[in-house]
Amino acid sequence: MTSERISDEQLSAWIDGELPAEAAALVAAWLDEHPDEAARVAAWADDRDALRALFAPVAAEPVPAALRAAVRRRQGLPRWALAASAAGLLVLGGAVGGGLVWQQQQRQMAQLEMKLAAGTAQGWVQRAALAHSVYTIEPRHPVEVKAQEEHLARWLTRRIDVPVKLFDLRSQGFELVGGRLLPDGPGKSAQLMYQDTQGLRVTVYLRKPEQNTDVAFRFEQQGALGMFYWIEEGCGYALVGALPRETLLALAEAIYQQHPAPAAAKGS
Repeated sequence: MTSERISDEQLSAWIDGELPAEAAALVAAWLDEHPDEAARVAAWADDRDALRALFAPVAAEPVPAALRAAVRRRQGLPRWALAASAAGLLVLGGAVGGGLVWQQQQRQMAQLEMKLAAGTAQGWVQRAALAHSVYTIEPRHPVEVKAQEEHLARWLTRRIDVPVKLFDLRSQGFELVGGRLLPDGPGKSAQLMYQDTQGLRVTVYLRKPEQNTDVAFRFEQQGALGMFYWIEEGCGYALVGALPRETLLALAEAIYQQHPAPAAAKGS
C-alpha cells in the first residue's frame, strides 16, 4: 500500500461511493493504516448522515399536484411540439415550477426555524451549529472567499453591517481557511472557518443581534459539537467545533481579546 496521502477529494468521493471498485479498495486499505484519518472521515460520514436524517421528511414529500399535472399534459404530444416547447418549458420551470419550489422552500425553512428556535440555545446559535455541520465537511469548497483574498474582511463587514475581523488563532494551532456570507433569519451573518494541521475545523459565526438578545457568555454541548456564544458591543459571536471544551475556551478567549475596538464617536 502506498504511503502517499489520499486527498480530501478522494476521501469525499469514497464516502459517497463515487470511486471505482479498485480505487475504493485502495482508499479503504489506506484508511486502515491511518486511524487518525479514518476517524476524521468517520466524522464526515456522521455529519452527512445527520443532515440526511434532518431533511429526510422533505425528501419523502410527494411531488406537488401541479407539477404532476404539467407532466401529464405533455404526454402524447408529437415530437415537433415537444421540440418547439423546449424554450417554453424552461420559462415554465422558472415561473410555475420556480414559484412552487419557492413556496415549498419557505415552508421547509419555517419548519426548520421552529425546530432550531426550540432548542436550549438561541435560534441564531443553532443556525451557527447547522452552518458549521454543513460546510466543515466540504473538502472542495468549504468557504466562499479564501483567506488569501484581501477583500474578505471588508466584504463581510459591508454585508452584515458589523466590523468583521479576521482573528489570528495561530497561537492556538488554527489557520484561517476563509469565510462566507450566510442568511440569518431576517438578516445576514458571516462564517469564518479555521483549520489545524490535522484537518480539524472550527467556525466563528458573526451577526448583528436583534434588540433584547441575551448577551451572556455561554457554553452548550450538542452531541459532538461544543459552542461558546456571546454578544460584545453590537456583534454576536458563536464559536463552534467538535473539540474539547478547554480547547474551545482558549479559542473563544483569543477571539474575545481581538474583538474590534468600537469606532470613535464623531468630534472626539
